[in-house]
Amino acid sequence: MDVNLIFKIAAVGILVAVLNLLLSRAGRDEQALMTTIAGLIVVLIVILQEISGLFDLIKSLFDL
Repeated sequence: MDVNLIFKIAAVGILVAVLNLLLSRAGRDEQALMTTIAGLIVVLIVILQEISGLFDLIKSLFDL
């Protein structure tokens, strides 16, 4: 298992949490929500790329 993937997801989570806190305190709740949604989309894209790589590995392993 690649530990770098966990660090990438954690870094995005920390960055989004800080931005969300700053924007919420500044009274920009809509932008805080959009930042949270954008962070979620980035993490989902990273995870989907890893799942795609896993399926490619399984296909090549079983020679499908």
